[in-house]
Amino acid sequence: MVNLLLRPIMFLAAIVAGWFVASDAVNFNVIQMVVALFLITIVVAIAAFWETLSDWVNAKRQKLKS
Repeated sequence: MVNLLLRPIMFLAAIVAGWFVASDAVNFNVIQMVVALFLITIVVAIAAFWETLSDWVNAKRQKLKS
């Protein structure tokens, strides 16, 4: 189950790390792991503050409509 959650994050981390470091570089795996930790942190933060973010976006939409 964890594999299904982490595989897409590691895939995105490899793409982002590839922008900064060549994929055959010695430290590519370290950079990929750092990027993956940032992505996991972002996902957890969005999940933790989802209700607050949703209320904020809905308030902005209501303000734009009126």
